Order: sequence, then structure tokens, then C-alpha cells
Amino acid sequence: MTIVPHWFLPTNGDSRSDLSLGNAVGVEGSRVNASGGVERAPDISYIGQIARSAEQLGFVGALTPTSSWCEDAWVITAGLTQVTERFKFLVAFRPGLQSPTLSAQMAATYQRISGGRLLLNVVTGGDDAEQRRFGDHLTKAERYARAGEFLHVVRELWTGETVDHQGKYYDIEGARLPAVPQWPDVYLGGSSPEALEVAARYADVYLTWGEPPAQVAEKLDRVREVAAREGRELRFGIRLHAISRDTADEAWAEADRLLAGLDAEQIAAAQAVQRASQSEGQRRMTELHGGRTDDLVVSPNLWAGVGLVRGGAGTALVGSHQEVADRIEEYHDLGITEYIFSGYPHLEEAYRVGEGVLPELRRRGLLADDGAAVGAAS
Repeated sequence: MTIVPHWFLPTNGDSRSDLSLGNAVGVEGSRVNASGGVERAPDISYIGQIARSAEQLGFVGALTPTSSWCEDAWVITAGLTQVTERFKFLVAFRPGLQSPTLSAQMAATYQRISGGRLLLNVVTGGDDAEQRRFGDHLTKAERYARAGEFLHVVRELWTGETVDHQGKYYDIEGARLPAVPQWPDVYLGGSSPEALEVAARYADVYLTWGEPPAQVAEKLDRVREVAAREGRELRFGIRLHAISRDTADEAWAEADRLLAGLDAEQIAAAQAVQRASQSEGQRRMTELHGGRTDDLVVSPNLWAGVGLVRGGAGTALVGSHQEVADRIEEYHDLGITEYIFSGYPHLEEAYRVGEGVLPELRRRGLLADDGAAVGAAS
């Protein structure tokens, strides 16, 4: 199967130098500075410019994050469906902050107005402090149990039948979708046993952050084992940043420039937040760099510098367009078919990856001519 390339929409601001923008663990102040602005504010005009460019470059869709420091993913991407044509939107959302019936209604409406361009990224939340900002006081294990029950109800609603459900977290009577559109594929990540269980039962695509290939291979094998017990097979995706240039020297010079823009106080503050996170995936990301600012190449062309100040996805593929394609091919050999990339700033880097890496993947037969994956479910 050929690969499906996605991009990322920085709905808490964009920058040429601030790696903390796009923070997934909610470092206070990551979205705005003291004067109330960012280098590039996440208004609909700029985010729309990124989405349109990514669509034209051959990316299939884009991930839009969820955080108390982001614009709401449902609202902003619904607007973006009106200024794009085929582009899909991987909307990150947190189950439990609203009912599964309402979420299913929203997703069904989204599918109808967009022509079937919704994808869903289920985020259970790995940081208790972040969850409490939304009024959610469950433990991590409870959040995964609730997410499983939530997805069970949503899948039942998508059959078109009337749903009655009594569970630990939801008590629903007579729920039904009046018109059932195309199913929006569910993407779910996480490294804990609870995450793997929920993904195996309810996800269509299991997502991992960009760990070294050997660690990714071990994780995917565990997911396959759990999914097999459920009688299911999942597709696999990976979330990575990219610094891709015509030559490797240019790419590493850019990585060095980004690293030079970080100060010790900024790194220490971000690391304190990361250490407080309950996310197993965040722990694995943090272990790759350990807070150090040297020796950040953790695997060929895999640089952990982003994770010094950015929670969540903290690694970047760095190198020439050919080297970045080599690493993508290496992950593809493990079974990964979906790739969610980003870079700083997201508009310019979309062009570098789209014009440098995607054509190289196409030459290798890893990317379909229209940018879509052969045989992939939409």
C-alpha cells in the first residue's frame, strides 16, 4: 500500500523560530505572548492559506490539534471546508467533554457539508492539569475507559439503528442518527496498555509519535497482537516534524538555528510540564532527549530537539529530501502508511516537503500520482 501524506494546521499560532508553538501539553503562554500576539496569528486567513497550499501540494489532509491553547478544531476546520475542495481534516477532539450522541450528530453534519472530508483524532488527554481546564477530573485510566464506551456508542449510532445504552459513563435512550453519511475514520494514539486496548477495539488508524524505528516496530507489534485478539486489523500512522532541504548541510543548519533560539529557562519550564504529564507517550518522547541540548540525533536523521520545548510529537526528520524519503521508506517497511508532518513555519515547510520529499516518494512508487493511498479507506 502506498502512503497517505498529511500536514498540520497550527491553530495556536505559527513562527519561524518558536518551537513551543503547537505545544500539546499546554505550556502557559504557548499561544500568545505578553503583548497578546504571535508572529503569525492563527486566524482563518492564515490557516486557510496553509490548508489550500497543502492541498495543492498533494497532501491528503491535515491534523488540527485540541488544547486549551488552540482554536477549536471543529469550528475552524468546518470553515476551511468551504475554501478547499478535496482536502480532509483530521479533527482532534476529547471524548467525554460532550456526549457521544451530540458528537455523532456533529460528525454526521460535518460529513454532509464537506462531502465526506472528516477524519477524527480521539485524544483522551494525558495531562491531568490540562483536563481540569475543561472540568474533567477523571484519572488517565478512567479517561481511556470512557473513550472506549464513547466510541462504542458512536459506532452503534453509525449503523442507523436506534441506540439504547447503559454503561459506566453514559446512559442513553432512543438515540439515532436520522441520516447516516460516510464513516469518518477514527485515529487514536497512545503507548499505554489502556490506549492499545481502546485503539484495537475501536480505531481505524493507530498513531504513534516519531520514535526510532526499532521502538516503533516493537509498539506496532503490540498493537497488532491486541487487535488480533479483537479480530481486527488496523492501519498505522506516524506524527513527525520535518526539516527537509536540498542538501543535508542546509537541513542541519536549520535545526541548529532553531536550537539556538531556545534559552535554558524556556527549556526548563517545558520540561517541568512534560515531567508532570501522565502520558506514557510523552514519557517516551522525553526520554529521547532527557532535557539535554547536545547529542539530539536519536536515530539516523531523527532529531529530538523539538521535544525540548514542545509537548507531544517532539522529533523531526532532518536531512536532504532523499534522506528524509529514506527514513519515510524505513517506517513504511514497518507497516506505516499514514504520515502527519509539520514544520516551522508551517506554510513554507509545506512547500519544502511537498516539492522536495513527495516527488521523491512518488518516484519510488510509495506515493500514488494523485497523492492518495492505493487501497486506503477514506
